Amino acid sequence: MNARTNSPVGRQHRAIVIGGGLTAMLTAQALSRRTDVLVVERDSLPEAPEHRRGLPQAHHVHLLWSGGAEAIATLLPDVLKDLESQGARRIPLTSGMVGLSPQGWFRRWQESHYAIACHRDLLDWVIRRQVLGASDSGITVMPGTTVLGLAGSPSAVTGVHVRRDDGTSETLLADLVVDASGKGSRTPVWLNELGAPEPPVREVDSGLVYASRLYKAPHGLPESWPIINVQANPRGDGPGQAGVILPIEDGRWLVTLSGTRGGEPTGDSGEFMNFALGLRHPIVGEMIKKAEPLGPVHVSRMTANRRRFYEKTALPENFLVLGDAVAAYNPTYGHGMSVAAQSALTLRDMIDRHGYGTPGFTRRVQKAIARHVGLAWTFAVGTDVFYDGATEGGPTLSDRMAARFVDRLTLTATGSGRMARDLTDVMTLQKGPESLFKPSTLVAAVRGPLKPQLTEPPLSPEEIGAIEST
Repeated sequence: MNARTNSPVGRQHRAIVIGGGLTAMLTAQALSRRTDVLVVERDSLPEAPEHRRGLPQAHHVHLLWSGGAEAIATLLPDVLKDLESQGARRIPLTSGMVGLSPQGWFRRWQESHYAIACHRDLLDWVIRRQVLGASDSGITVMPGTTVLGLAGSPSAVTGVHVRRDDGTSETLLADLVVDASGKGSRTPVWLNELGAPEPPVREVDSGLVYASRLYKAPHGLPESWPIINVQANPRGDGPGQAGVILPIEDGRWLVTLSGTRGGEPTGDSGEFMNFALGLRHPIVGEMIKKAEPLGPVHVSRMTANRRRFYEKTALPENFLVLGDAVAAYNPTYGHGMSVAAQSALTLRDMIDRHGYGTPGFTRRVQKAIARHVGLAWTFAVGTDVFYDGATEGGPTLSDRMAARFVDRLTLTATGSGRMARDLTDVMTLQKGPESLFKPSTLVAAVRGPLKPQLTEPPLSPEEIGAIEST
């Protein structure tokens, strides 16, 4: 599955995609109808749903929201069925989530959206298999190859300079180059080497640390066991601490705990439980007391929000940047994969609309994907800016005004099904934030929650009985 050399008759172009992860594979799929695609990846890609060196964040909880899942399904129509056949769970929202927001417990309203829950290694493998599985895909993977820089000039990119693991080097030519290499992207350096301008950049770093561990779920729980999510309060006293239990394939729970500066979790397995019990509500700790640990605690500290505004930069022609190479977000909201999927779909649609390789094409695409990037960025930064040390100047007046508005919407959503659906529209990236300003939503926010706040987690009697019997 690491290489595919067949090319459909009639293709006269070649695109190079840098990276071999989810963003790169979806980008290759989006391009493959119009051009041959060479995927250049420094690692070897596993032939099974196994961990790979270049994706350390795979140890932590990943959610694929319905907005991202539907974008992937448009590119790969059989992917959701394939994921479910491998054990991934389709979790209805909000009925399938027990969530404590900063404003209180959410009720479990009837299904209006969904999330796909599985281990990240499984998700990447299924997508990779789907993309590379067709004999006529026109997609070739070159593993064990590092991109050293861009070939071309400040006005146009013509390919990439690479070095293979055996020490040999060459220049690979292409009429389109896409950087989908993730958080470690070297594009700013490569642009500087070409003499092209580097993009403006903004970073908001809450100091968040993630610690995750796999568990075997207690025996006898209902198959529809919900996500358990205790959110941090960014405007509370002290560090923001959170925890989530994600039911995944093979009867396992993936548990991720997180904390900002001064309240970080550690890799000590003995402290993992105590941290979970010390959250705003102890439900995560109480649940994992009854589960069996399946491995060590994995810690990650690469959680800063960093956005490079390539859409505001005079990038060379024939060059695009997608995914985490454009913007990396605090993983709390789980938007990275969905933004990557929607960006790849936008690339495909822009090819259909404007034509592959037409003058100004890549600049149009870079501006078009900024809409997806901007929504996720607003969620992450609008929260993290309130933690001590996240930015030099702290939250601005506009940050505070926006936060008060979101707080009011969230409070209303704890007791209003209409508001819960409206917020979930935006959280799952199925609608933009402008939808929250429609008259019916504003009226509901003024009215506030229609039901009293819950004082305990909204577990069903069946769920309470099942967990108590373990």
